[in-house]
Amino acid sequence: MITPMATLDEPAFAQAATTTDRATRRNFIVALRRMADSLEDTIGTIHRYGHIDLEKAMIKVGLDLGIFKILAGADGAKTADEIARDAGADPQLIKRIMRYYNTINVAREVGPHRYEATNITRNLTEEVCVAAMGHYYDLVAKQYQATPNFLKENNYQNPTDENNTALQMGWNTKKQTFDLMLTLPNAMDDFHTYMALRRQADLSWLTVYPVRQEAADLTDQQRPLYVNIGGGIGHQCAQFREKYPDLPGRVILQDLPSTVARALPTPGVENMAHDFFEPQPIRGAKFYFMRGVPHNHPPHRVRLMFERTREAMAPDSVFLVDETVLPATGVGFIAASIDLTMLGAFASMERTEDEWRILAQSAGLQLVRTYTYNALENETVMELRLPREDNTANRALT
Repeated sequence: MITPMATLDEPAFAQAATTTDRATRRNFIVALRRMADSLEDTIGTIHRYGHIDLEKAMIKVGLDLGIFKILAGADGAKTADEIARDAGADPQLIKRIMRYYNTINVAREVGPHRYEATNITRNLTEEVCVAAMGHYYDLVAKQYQATPNFLKENNYQNPTDENNTALQMGWNTKKQTFDLMLTLPNAMDDFHTYMALRRQADLSWLTVYPVRQEAADLTDQQRPLYVNIGGGIGHQCAQFREKYPDLPGRVILQDLPSTVARALPTPGVENMAHDFFEPQPIRGAKFYFMRGVPHNHPPHRVRLMFERTREAMAPDSVFLVDETVLPATGVGFIAASIDLTMLGAFASMERTEDEWRILAQSAGLQLVRTYTYNALENETVMELRLPREDNTANRALT
């Protein structure tokens, strides 16, 4: 346990990192940053925000040169000259870069021009971090840069038009986000890698939702069991099939043709090209599932994709929507940041449970229950069903 006397004791924090859970560590970080902010003078604030783009740019340089892997893989500290040799860069340039890294704790200076890895250094070597930094720097940065002018030109109205976004202004294009990404080298690869790896494998809706209980009466091997709508390259389908190999029925991945063409070759999973704004061709499935899809779209488009699913549902169908469900108060930094990123990229938003319920009702669906499986990140699977009065009309689908 960290005592008040040890609040600035780095070894104590290092020990805490191995003995406390993620929520406790996150609370420590928030408290310490607030403490630091309370001590900052005006000059500090100017330079912290004025150089914020530089920080991300220099992280990208370090990734491109492999500096973080060089430090993380070293047995002890390395000199700037050794780092320059291993990275294939000019020694004087590396000395300047490493001096900066020490100030932002991306590396630790242990002597004149000698550096060792920190916790952040090691974080930056992970595949998910490399993909995420590529996504944010190569694609999203222009969107952030354009956001002030975009909001000003649109009279500071909440965006709801997917054809008029800050991302389009920043990239000077009429293409929507995913169409633009298809034209950019590595953009789709970075995005799908980031989406697949950013969540911990043990934090999944499959740990909280009673799939087996809901599927207890199923016997038809030909009935669609699980349809993952907008499921990317199929990680969710693979996890579902691995966890429930004995459940009867078809497991189907749906996404756009360009994405399905890159799908995982998972045994027992059918890959199908489908646009979720078009009528759903798989009728009467037990489970329809979306993960992180609706938050990429403004309300009128979410309503349409929900309606397309509702039209295909049987009376016993369950529509599971795995999304961020914001708390009414105390939204954290990550969730609030992603919400504003959605604003600029898609004219969309993150939502509270009440906002999800109203949106579901507008599409003729009922939000029956929510199952939170990662409270720290507000990750929740929502159970949507047909209202009772709709069940009779849809019996022909079963």
